[in-house]
Amino acid sequence: MRTPEQVTAILEGLEREYPLAECTLNFDEAWQLLVSVRLAAQCTDARVNMVVPALFAAYPDAAAMAAAAPEDIEPYIHSCGFYHGKARDIVGAARMLVEDFQGRVPDNMDDLLKLPGVGRKSANLILGDVYNAPGAVVVDTHCIRLSNRMGLVDGMKDPPKIETALRAILPPEKSNDFCHRLVLHGRAVCSARGPRCEACCVKGACQSYENKEFT
Repeated sequence: MRTPEQVTAILEGLEREYPLAECTLNFDEAWQLLVSVRLAAQCTDARVNMVVPALFAAYPDAAAMAAAAPEDIEPYIHSCGFYHGKARDIVGAARMLVEDFQGRVPDNMDDLLKLPGVGRKSANLILGDVYNAPGAVVVDTHCIRLSNRMGLVDGMKDPPKIETALRAILPPEKSNDFCHRLVLHGRAVCSARGPRCEACCVKGACQSYENKEFT
């Protein structure tokens, strides 16, 4: 595990390397992010960003989507994969928003988790990126891999446990941006197939580099 000083060094190194910590899904409002993050399951963000403009032009808000049938939106999202389940969840979430939340995406974890297709990863992303909630920790595959490699968690694979562990060591106001930076760093340097440790901006505080696991 890393010391508080090493955690700070990791945070600061990633901040310098990736100053613009932004969600890689394009959205203008909470409803759009809710839909996009569901489409992004087992699909690249780049593909989702290509698909959603036509979808949102046809169904610009939750009320419009709630009036649709899942098969109506399947042609728009077919290329994202698993489109039957995704269409069902998106329409179901839209109907719940209209019926239970006045068409507004909730701003708290408990209500977000009631929506079809929304888990803790999606909920944390919405809370952090839309509502700027402190302590939002998005545990995706990059976060799982990098947090273990760096030594921020110790051999953890369970997302809720990693979320809890990271929330305990990250400054709440930095946690959401930190997770976005892990995605950028995981794609650019610390890949699953082969990390480029010598090019890493946080190698001085990384447990794997310290242990010479990849060097």
